[in-house]
Order: sequence, then structure tokens, then C-alpha cells
Amino acid sequence: MTKFFDKIVNGNSLEIIKKIPDKTFDLIFADPPYNMQIGKKLKRPDDSRVNGVNDKWDQFSNFEHYDTFSKLWLKECKRVLKDNGSIWVIGTYHNIFRIGYHIQNLNFWLLNDVVWRKNNPMPNFKGTRFTNAHETLIWASKNKKSKYTFNYQSLKCLNDDLQMRSDWKFPICNGKERLKKNGKKVHSTQKPEALLHRIILATTNKGNIIFDPFLGTGTTAVVAKKLGRKYFGIEKNKKYFDAANQRINNTKIIQDNYLDVVQNNKAKPRVPFGSLIEMGIIKPGTILFDQKKRYNAKIMIDGSLKHQKTEGSIHKIAAKILGAESCNGWTYWYYQSGNSLKPIDKLRDKLRPESY
Repeated sequence: MTKFFDKIVNGNSLEIIKKIPDKTFDLIFADPPYNMQIGKKLKRPDDSRVNGVNDKWDQFSNFEHYDTFSKLWLKECKRVLKDNGSIWVIGTYHNIFRIGYHIQNLNFWLLNDVVWRKNNPMPNFKGTRFTNAHETLIWASKNKKSKYTFNYQSLKCLNDDLQMRSDWKFPICNGKERLKKNGKKVHSTQKPEALLHRIILATTNKGNIIFDPFLGTGTTAVVAKKLGRKYFGIEKNKKYFDAANQRINNTKIIQDNYLDVVQNNKAKPRVPFGSLIEMGIIKPGTILFDQKKRYNAKIMIDGSLKHQKTEGSIHKIAAKILGAESCNGWTYWYYQSGNSLKPIDKLRDKLRPESY
């Protein structure tokens, strides 16, 4: 096997992953067996059976068996993850705390735990516990020094210009998206595409390779393909594998010119304000204004500003006017262009293309 992208494989994940070269993947999404501790068959108040998770793949003899399994696949995932890559693991209260323990012991660096709140969770039919209305995701980089991908600005756009929080509300997979055969679910824990869309958009870039060691019916690969990412998945169950293959083959990639995302400001090359003076993009003596033209300052030859009797950087003078400890002068100051005011922040773009 030489190709580890845009492909899925039917087989044992612990065996196949050993054939993958070190540092192959940019992102890993893992939805491992839950190891649910359900002693009896679940029934509704009308005595009908609940179609929950009772599959053989989710059954382990004891916690030690599950821990050994978890450490093996996590260790291999770390090996095949690029140095600046990251991993997502999703689970329930049955397994996520044990997995989190192993993640830290393997020296991954925890970045966030995210709560997926389900709009339509399965009710607690016995009435003996709280309704299990969420699952927990752990997001971690390969190590503390990893320069992992986080598309902060894209997530703000996705969330009406508000910072994206760590509690996400999505319905469980249902309707046309839920795969069924003869009226029955193909997979008991199929994840919604919306969940993977947010994860992949947030923590990968176009062309990155995403690995799913427990592919199930292929949601990770389907969303990766749609979003212009490459994928590699392993699934042991032949029924799930066939369903995933069919889904992937029927999936169309979004047009390439729609796959670009808003770039984080921190990812852009740094441009000092003084460089705009040196390059003649803005001239000494130019008067800058705040957005409402209440205050102004004059640009000096060294890139400093002079406001009344105070001199300093674009940031220091803006903070002084506002009476604040700090202020981003790039977004505070505007210059006159014709009959309108334009932010000086836009002037940096005239230099940035030369820096890429």
C-alpha cells in the first residue's frame, strides 16, 4: 500500500495503521468504540426495545482491555500525525475521561474540550438519571510546540462575527442524512456532517490530509471531500465500509473557488507602520482620524504620530485618546481618500503580497 490519501480501507485499524509512514496526516478525527457499560437491554415505557449501542465492536471484557486498546491506537496516531498536526477524539461519559488520561500521558497538548449539545437526544426512559444530551470532544496538538491550524476568523464568520464557543449545538444524525437499510439504521452512532464540517473548517486548510481510524459509514471522508481536503480512513466492519464507499462516491466536491477561507491576521506577514512611510505608501504630514473624525494626529517621518503635545506609535496615541491601557492602532486610525475615510489597516495589503 503506497497511497494514504483519498482512499478508505476495510480492515483492522491497529494492523493497518502500522503500515503508514511517520508524519503523514495533518489532522486526525477519531470516534473510537464507546465501551458502553449497559448491563441489560433498554426498553421504552411501552416495553418496546430501544435501538441503542449494543454492537459487538463496542464490547470489551474489562477496563484494562479497553485501556490497552486505547493506548495502542493513540500511540500510533501520534506517530502518523505531522509535527504541526492535531487530533480530535469524541466520546461519551463511558470512555472520554479514560481516553483523555491516555492522551495526556502520551504528551499530546490539550487545546480544548468541546461539548456537542444534541438538539434531539434520546430520552432517559427509566427516569433514573439525567438525559444524556451531549458528547465531549477533546482537541489536542501533537505536542506543546506544535504550530497547529486554527482558522479563528473563519469560525467568527460562521458565527455571525462572534467568537466561536466550546459548546456546539447540533441535532443527532437524522432525516435523509441518516443511512438506513430496510428501515433500520446502518450504523448506531453515525455522526452528523455538520459536526465534521465545523471541525474540518476550523483545524485544516485546503489540500490537507485527514485520517479517521474508525471511519464507520464515512462521515469524515465525505465532509473532507466536499471541503477540498484529502482523506484516509480505516473501517473494520464490511457493512459500514461498503456504506461509506457508496457515500464517498456520491459526494461532490465544492467548487475550488469557493473553498478559500478568511485568513487569520496572525497568519499574515507582520508589516510595521513605519514600512508604509519608507515605501511611500503614506507620506509624513498626512493627518489620520478616528472613524468619526473627533480626533486627529499627524504622521511624522519615523512612523510615529503627533497628537497635540503627545507623540508615540499608532497604538500608543490611540490608547492615550481612549484612556485605555492598549489599543490596536491599525483598526482605530483612518486616512482621507477622496470624500471618504479608509482604515490604515488596508494599506498593509499593498506590502503583504511581496512578503509571501
